[in-house]
Amino acid sequence: MSEYILAVEGLTVSFDGFRAVDDLNFYVEKDELRCVIGPNGAGKTTLLDMICGKTKPTGGTIKFKTFDLTGMIEYQITRIGVGRKFQNPSVYEDLTVFENLEISYPKKRGLMGSLFFRRDDDLLSKIDEVAEQIFLHEVLRHKAGKLSHGQKQWLEIGMLLMQDPELLLLDEPVAGMSAKEREQTAYLLNNISKGRSIVVIEHDMAFVRMIAHKVTVLHQGKLLAEGSMDQVQADERVKDVYLGH
Repeated sequence: MSEYILAVEGLTVSFDGFRAVDDLNFYVEKDELRCVIGPNGAGKTTLLDMICGKTKPTGGTIKFKTFDLTGMIEYQITRIGVGRKFQNPSVYEDLTVFENLEISYPKKRGLMGSLFFRRDDDLLSKIDEVAEQIFLHEVLRHKAGKLSHGQKQWLEIGMLLMQDPELLLLDEPVAGMSAKEREQTAYLLNNISKGRSIVVIEHDMAFVRMIAHKVTVLHQGKLLAEGSMDQVQADERVKDVYLGH
């Protein structure tokens, strides 16, 4: 029997009578790299918003391991192991890459954590490890504002990795990247998916093919199709509403 790290059942949210997500069932297994695709307005980002607590559902349940996320707020969901990256990179541009990673370390959270925190070998080792993973070790002392768009995307993923999340939610992580950066990001996500689950919203089908263990297609807030990339691309319904013939 599969072990689900995330189980979404009957999930619904309405905005002024419009159902952005409509009675959705969505399951992610441990150590799975799932891609969610579909046309604009399909409910993809709204789904991530509800998982991370940014938007409250009007019906259904969201379970992460044994936790019921529907009754929790954003910072609580982060602390139990769910990390979220939005479409546009959000980094501290006046701080260095090192400092951005450092302030993301869980032990620095809160007033007491900040007052009594001291850099130690564990922190320095963690920053080195993450910086290597995100291809930024050579620019650790550079201001984040000097990074390219793709490097800022990697840095934000690195800031999440500093917290050791068990579930990562990434919204269009390769938007605006060069072809080489997209390939590097595929390598990065395949690498960091060992030991954690990742849900990626993406429109770049070549990139999806490079990373997806399984693909979920949403349309008008509902599940339209699910399976391997080959299965999804061969589905006539998916061709009609999204991929084209």
